[in-house]
Parts: sequence; structure tokens; C-alpha cells
Amino acid sequence: MIMQNARFPSRRDVLSEAAAALAMSSVIAGAISQTEAATAAPKVQFPPAGTTDCHVHVFEPDRFPFAEPRTYTPGAASVTDLQSFRRGLGVDRLVLVQPSVYGDDDRCLLNGLRELGPGISRGIAVIDPDRIRDADLTKLTQGGVVGVRVNLNVKGEERAAAAVAAVAKTMARVARPGLAVQIYVDLPLVEPLAETITASPVPVILDHFAGAKAALGPEQPGFATLLRLLDTGKVWVKLSAAYRASQRAPDYDDVAVLARTLIAANPERLIWASDWPHTGGGAERRERKPGEIEPFRQVDDAHLLSLLSSWTDDASIARKILVDNPARLYGF
Repeated sequence: MIMQNARFPSRRDVLSEAAAALAMSSVIAGAISQTEAATAAPKVQFPPAGTTDCHVHVFEPDRFPFAEPRTYTPGAASVTDLQSFRRGLGVDRLVLVQPSVYGDDDRCLLNGLRELGPGISRGIAVIDPDRIRDADLTKLTQGGVVGVRVNLNVKGEERAAAAVAAVAKTMARVARPGLAVQIYVDLPLVEPLAETITASPVPVILDHFAGAKAALGPEQPGFATLLRLLDTGKVWVKLSAAYRASQRAPDYDDVAVLARTLIAANPERLIWASDWPHTGGGAERRERKPGEIEPFRQVDDAHLLSLLSSWTDDASIARKILVDNPARLYGF
């Protein structure tokens, strides 16, 4: 018997219920997806917050004339340009290094440190250890300078005795204020410098893979000594300017072998740098007159930075090199 008040669902009712069910299933699926995303491992930020570029330059010849004589003449690279570079690369801190074209006139460096501010910058100056006064060293440290540079590479110094004398004299002069000594030499000179470095009363920093040549590999003269120095914790090495160590752009796969060997030896004593704005060198410089403006190298800095993550698959080690080590060394 059919009841008179019974009502069968219409086609419209069926479609409405189906649509509601579909909407509810979408909501449930969305909630599950959000839950899975929340519980998934967070994406690692690269470069990490606090990353320091430990080797950059400023050139402002209109305000601060270059020294005479000099081995090359770069174009202008202002503090404003440097800030744009820093933000574009995603780094938070900078270490300004006195370039050879300014000699020991550190006014451009100090001005850059003043404009950038102590929150994001430190400086490496150049001094004449025979002439600088204590008051001058105090002025440098008050201006944000934490170390001095001995640039033997640009001078073409290859004599072991002369290199040892220059480095030892500088170390003795800055021992009291406790400034680090940064050395730019070719790797073969690291061997005769090893005893001086080991006995140094201040931190020692070696520029640009310690002057190693990637094509020669870890077996090249001086590299074993460099590894021993890293093992003692007496020296810091910059993983920087891969284009100065290798001709195999853009990935510099032969540099990777050196970098991984250094990281395996002691990641606590490694730092990273871009070498912005990438001055030239080599045969092109020797063929150019010193007063002729030398163009900067065209370098993909973001790619250079990304190479670090390919040299170590451990994010914690990359963070040490980019953040923790420079913070400890330069006092950020």
C-alpha cells in the first residue's frame, strides 16, 4: 500500500545532494592536504638568514682618488651599488676589503663602513706596519675594521723570505689591538708561511681558496700543508672567487674537488665570499695600461653562491660557512 503523503526525490533534489556531497569531499580533501603540508619538513632557506659575504670592494674614485702608482684602474662601484648587490643576492652582512688600488689610504673603506653601518658591515684595511701609529689603528678599529690585509699576490711576490717578513711584521704590529691578518698569496707560499701562521697571535685568513689552482687538484704543492693548518684551527680559508682558481666556468667542477676536501678537513674554519665587483687580472691586465679602466668580470653571483650547496649536502655545514663562522671571526 502506497502512503498518500510519501514524496519521492525529484531530479533537482538528487543533483543538489550530489553537489553538496562533492563540495564536502573537497573541503575534507583540502583539510587533509593542509594537515599534510603542516606536518611536512619545512623548506630550507638558502641562503640562510645572517649570511655574510666576506669579501667585497668599494671603488669611488670621484670622492677617493686611487693611489699612484697602481697595477690597474677599476671602474666605479659605490656603496649604493653594493647595497643593491647585497639585497639582490639575499645576504645580510658584508666584509669590505681594502683593494690594492687604494694602497694604505683607507678613507674609502672607512666611508663605506660608516654608510653601511655596524649592523651589517666589517672592514679589512691595509696598513704600512712601519709607519702606522697607535692612534691610526685605534681610528680603524673604531670605524669597524677588524683585520688588515697583506696582498702579496697583486705585487707578484714569489720570494718566500720576503713573504714571511711582510706577514710577520704585520702580525706583530696588529697583535695589541688583536686585528686579524688576511693574506693573499699563491698556494706554494703557504708552505714557507706555515710556521709564521701557526705562531700568529691573531687570526689568519687566506683569500680565495688560499691561492690554489683547481686544475692541479689536491696534490698540488702546498695543499697538504694547508690541510694541516686547517686541522690545527690556526687559519681560516675563504671559499671565494672560484673564477680565480679555475677556468671551467660556470660550474667550476674542478674547484668542487678542492672545496669538498677543505670542508672535510675542517668546516669550522671556512667562510664564503663573492669577491664583488669582480676585478680582472691575468694576461688581460698585463696587456692593459695601468691608467686604462679595466672592466669588471661578468659573473653570475647567485650561481656562485648556489655552488656551495653542491659542495656539501649538509645544510648545517652550509650554515656554518655562511653564517656562524663569519659571525665568530668578524664579531657580528
